[in-house]
Amino acid sequence: MVFLRRTVMRRCLLLLATLALLLFVSSFWLPQGGVRDCGSALQPCLSFYHQTPEPPLAPGDWVEPDGAPPLLQECPGQSFQAWRLLQYLKSSLADADDVLLEPYLQSWDQLLNFMESLGKVVSFFSQKVKEKVVLIRELSLKHSTEAHGKRSPPDHSGQQTPASFGLKYGAYRSVRSMVEAELKAGVVDFSRRTDSGCRTLLRLHRSLLWLKLMLEGLAEGPDVEGRYKTPGELSRDAYKVALAPHHPWMLRQAAEFVFLALPDRQYFLQLVCVRSQQEAVPVLHVIIHALTLAHTQTQRILAEHGMLELP
Repeated sequence: MVFLRRTVMRRCLLLLATLALLLFVSSFWLPQGGVRDCGSALQPCLSFYHQTPEPPLAPGDWVEPDGAPPLLQECPGQSFQAWRLLQYLKSSLADADDVLLEPYLQSWDQLLNFMESLGKVVSFFSQKVKEKVVLIRELSLKHSTEAHGKRSPPDHSGQQTPASFGLKYGAYRSVRSMVEAELKAGVVDFSRRTDSGCRTLLRLHRSLLWLKLMLEGLAEGPDVEGRYKTPGELSRDAYKVALAPHHPWMLRQAAEFVFLALPDRQYFLQLVCVRSQQEAVPVLHVIIHALTLAHTQTQRILAEHGMLELP
């Protein structure tokens, strides 16, 4: 009888753990609001997390940090290419007061390659991010088809594509134009969840913060004892700032499985095509700088329209 009770108990615990993991999978990348001030037990301040807002961007603001390599090289044999990510991020900021959506989503294509390179567990979670990228592209296609039908101008290949029209010329050309168009159409609901581009972008925006903070941690030097934090520790720290405040306790606990499954620091360095921490620092600074500018500009536009707390 005792053995039977223990067996039933173990099965119940296993079932609860499985349910927690499934819930976690469905919302790990989907924070439900804005980033609040750090300093609480739930949301500690990271040494590499700066709360001071970035100044407005000007046309000459795109300058790579001192000490950065002039060009990020092609890294053979892998899907993630840091130079390509940088190229898309630069293109997304071609307008001084806006973020162009097509190169922004192309940046996410590269970030998805980065995430999926970290192993099957993270790859499984990245599917949620991919769904958000696809949704914005589908909304662009739907809107441009309804508005212009077959009258879309040709893209660079000479073919007429409503989707490319929406992301290059139409309402979904940029973050600002998408926000204004969706507000005008009444598809953004401030009291309940909807499949609007604005709400979807907010989720991507918060995931971008998580990745940026993690990379900032990778670029840091060792602690006073000469020890570097592991990627799992850095991911956990970044999660506490960017995502954990918007997740229930069960999901925060389930997140620990992901952090434990991440590869070691050397593997991360290989993804940016360097061999040592010393070589990685300037490369990481270039990527972090680009991510910061894209994040800051998106944050500003969403904040102007009161969209940082969309449900």
